[in-house]
Amino acid sequence: MAARSTRAAGEGLTPSQQRAWVSYMRVYHRLEYEMNRHLQRDCGLSLGDYTVLNALDNAPQRTAQLSSLATVIGWERSRLSHHLQRMARRGLVERLPSAGDGRATDVVLTAEGSRQFRAAVPVHAAWVRDTVFSGTDRGQEAALADALAAVGDSLLRRGTLPPPEFGPPAD
Repeated sequence: MAARSTRAAGEGLTPSQQRAWVSYMRVYHRLEYEMNRHLQRDCGLSLGDYTVLNALDNAPQRTAQLSSLATVIGWERSRLSHHLQRMARRGLVERLPSAGDGRATDVVLTAEGSRQFRAAVPVHAAWVRDTVFSGTDRGQEAALADALAAVGDSLLRRGTLPPPEFGPPAD
C-alpha cells in the first residue's frame, strides 16, 4: 500500500487518492483470493487457468505466441511457461513451435480447454454478478468502468509492457 508522507514536500497522495488506493488494494487482494477459491471449487480451474483460457479464447484462431500471451495477461514469460506446462499435462492447451517464428512457441487452446472454459463462463459470471455487483447500481458500475478504463489507459502510456496484441473488446 502507498506510504504516507507529507504533502508539503510534494510527496505522497492526496487524501482522496489515498482512500481510493487503499480501497483498491483491499479489493484487489481479496478479489484475487476469492476468485481463485471460487473457480477451483465450482469450476475445477485455478484463476491462472481461467486467465489463460480467457485470453486464448479471445486470440485469433485461439492461438498466441507465448510472449504475446504473457503481455496480454501481464505475467512474466517464465511464470506463464511453467503454468502452461501444467495446463498442457491436463489437456487444456497445446504448446507448439511457432509457424511464424521458429524461435517462438505458440500456445493453442485445445477442444478440452475450450470445453472447460465454456462450462466455467456462466458459473463465473453468476459469481461475479453476485459477489462484485450485488451492492452496486448501474451508475456505480458505469463510474467504476470509466475509472478503470482511465487507469488502464495510463498504464498503457506509462507502463513497461507493450500494448496487448489481442483481447476482449473494451466496450
